[in-house]
Amino acid sequence: MSAGNGAFVTCSAIYFTRVGGLTPTAMGLGLTIAGAIGLLVGVPVGHLADRRGPQRVAVLLVALNGVAASGYLLVRGFPVFVLMACLFTAAQRGSRAAQQALIAGLVGGEEVVRTQAMVRSVNNAGMAVGAGGASIALQVGTTTAFSTVIIVNALGFFASAAMLATLPPVPPAPDSPPDEPRWAVFRDGPFVVFTALGAVVALHSVLLQIVLPLWITTYTRASTAMVTVLFVLNTVSVVLFQVRVGSRVTTMPRAVRASRWSGVVLCGACGLFALSAGGSPVVSTVLLLVAGALHVGGELLVSAASWHITFGLAPTGKQGQYQGFVMTGYGTAMMLAPTLLTFLLIEWGSPGWFVLGGAFLLATLPTGAVVAWAERTRRPQPLPRPSRSQVHATGMTHDRNET
Repeated sequence: MSAGNGAFVTCSAIYFTRVGGLTPTAMGLGLTIAGAIGLLVGVPVGHLADRRGPQRVAVLLVALNGVAASGYLLVRGFPVFVLMACLFTAAQRGSRAAQQALIAGLVGGEEVVRTQAMVRSVNNAGMAVGAGGASIALQVGTTTAFSTVIIVNALGFFASAAMLATLPPVPPAPDSPPDEPRWAVFRDGPFVVFTALGAVVALHSVLLQIVLPLWITTYTRASTAMVTVLFVLNTVSVVLFQVRVGSRVTTMPRAVRASRWSGVVLCGACGLFALSAGGSPVVSTVLLLVAGALHVGGELLVSAASWHITFGLAPTGKQGQYQGFVMTGYGTAMMLAPTLLTFLLIEWGSPGWFVLGGAFLLATLPTGAVVAWAERTRRPQPLPRPSRSQVHATGMTHDRNET
């Protein structure tokens, strides 16, 4: 599935502007509208997954993703594009919440983070393969070539839905007491604060795709090939090391430490990116490489820490609702990131990197206090630990940068 998604993401902008008849401005507006719609579905769909069973909801929504993905073949103007983009984004955001609840139901304790790490590693490998395959379609440049990429992407979603259907069903959560609020996550102060802080840290995930290509070509004397080098460094590092890092984050104190260290490491990466401006090509290249290594190191740490904390603090029977809220925070960050980071880092220059690094540091330092606050308000219950026969390939679908 991720290979098809990687191919589509690589080709999508060219397809929508060249074949779909959209201007870049119209495409950006349509994606913004779809992103806003996606923010509204995470918690309700996550709640539905809790009440109806996460496997059933996940299968339905991933299949719906396939329908929406194939619908992009019909795009020849703005209205159809907005419709399909909204359907695709809503199904994607909702399916992630359901899949997170499914993971929590199928595996327990330490295995949650390890499973998430494995999914992310495999996903990055698939995205890289898909991006490489997309280069063929880009070189051919015909409507048929782009349509083939779209069809392969849609088939990947249908295959993933079929794989999810083979997993053991997770029973629905029991009904909540009458005096308990339906949307409990909105009244969970510490979880809301942690999600908001996590949204700030999530800004790191768009640096490679949006900011660094512009930064390298505008502010440094390094070769433009460094854009590809940093992308490959990030992808390979996630594939090789995400599971190792995730396997070490097995307790809440370790997750808190990992979160704090991620802020320190990401802050250091931002400082080095800032210093790469100007100077000789060799100096800029070395600084970019070291900064890229620190960036992916912080990414590995923050992913593992976030998985453990968000799963560990979500009450039993409300994993879907809580993970849907996390997806809403992440989606908000992704919607604001292009405009915010372009202004901060490209318009402002090197000082913007130091501001961003400081934001990463300030967003992660309070992790321990927020977790302690959460633990005072309720006692986190351990995730259910299933039998060994239930723990096998999941067929989960995620974006490469999703934490």
